[in-house]
Amino acid sequence: MLQVRLKHAFPARPGSRGFALDLAFEARPGVTVLFGPSGSGKTLTLDSIAGFATPTAGRILLDDSILYDGETRVNLPPQARRCGYVFQNYALFPHMTLADNLAFAAHALPPRERARQVKDSLEKFQLSDVAARRPGELSGGQKQRGSIARALLRAPRMLLLDEPAQGLDAPLRQELYSILRSVRAQYETPIVLVTHSLEECFELGDSLQLISEGRIIQSGSPRQVLDHPGSAEAARLLGIYTLLPAEIRALDPGRQTSRIRCLDHDLIGPYYPSHFIGDRITLCLLPSVLRALPRSGTPAENQIPATLERVAERPHSVILHFAEGLSVEMSRSAYEPLRQTRQWLIHFPPAALRIL
Repeated sequence: MLQVRLKHAFPARPGSRGFALDLAFEARPGVTVLFGPSGSGKTLTLDSIAGFATPTAGRILLDDSILYDGETRVNLPPQARRCGYVFQNYALFPHMTLADNLAFAAHALPPRERARQVKDSLEKFQLSDVAARRPGELSGGQKQRGSIARALLRAPRMLLLDEPAQGLDAPLRQELYSILRSVRAQYETPIVLVTHSLEECFELGDSLQLISEGRIIQSGSPRQVLDHPGSAEAARLLGIYTLLPAEIRALDPGRQTSRIRCLDHDLIGPYYPSHFIGDRITLCLLPSVLRALPRSGTPAENQIPATLERVAERPHSVILHFAEGLSVEMSRSAYEPLRQTRQWLIHFPPAALRIL
């Protein structure tokens, strides 16, 4: 198991604001995902684990080995940490063939064993037919597979992946996910994956660390974090929720209902224990659980009129974006007959009214 507790401090300078990284998490065998926006400290965390960056304080422990300890000043160099690192830019040596790149990673082995392992690795990652090419002659997917193969040749005690699918098209991403699932199943080692993609979180992740401005703001399985964001900040970072300010106007514990004022309309919702009438809240809504209907007549209960601003196309659905700050996902077949409609009614199912 990998245990990480890190602090980094970068003071503000002219033209550059300060930044502080202060986080702690554990990574067990399987895939731990670090998810968050650019500049939140994800790659800095990987570099600190690998030994390429020295924290201000903290401790990094891999099983029974101390890799870094700020108090005792233990700081193993990268080559002593037995860490496989797959960089964003692959970091293959441009003057070497792919086979030579892999052999370099296994240079500590006897020549015959090194040649055998390189051959096996090339075959495992379906790279035998391009083994004699240099990185500049390889496709993005081939370079990515070569980078992973090289990282695993050293029999690492942990594997770090910095946005491994960046720049790959959809078929190559699926191929990469298949490779990484195989690596996860075959190697009983902690894998730490940095990504901006929720798709990757669900394809590969066993646990998810949601990072914002150098802090972990929520942890759990990808499904737990997605279904139950713990704050408006967490929901905003996930990028799939509509967040609306609202106020609790009534609470009825007997009927287990509430009345919420939102966008100058009243909505009936579930009962919210531990809340009071007058509380200012944030509605956290998934576009897929709301319903959009062409506007005709007076809105019914839990319906709010809305004006369509734009439509975002998806492969099998559309996202309707409204002037009121609402978004609704609708199947393409349901939307096509209504394509010319601009005035809509948005229906809010009471069970969908999650609050933060």
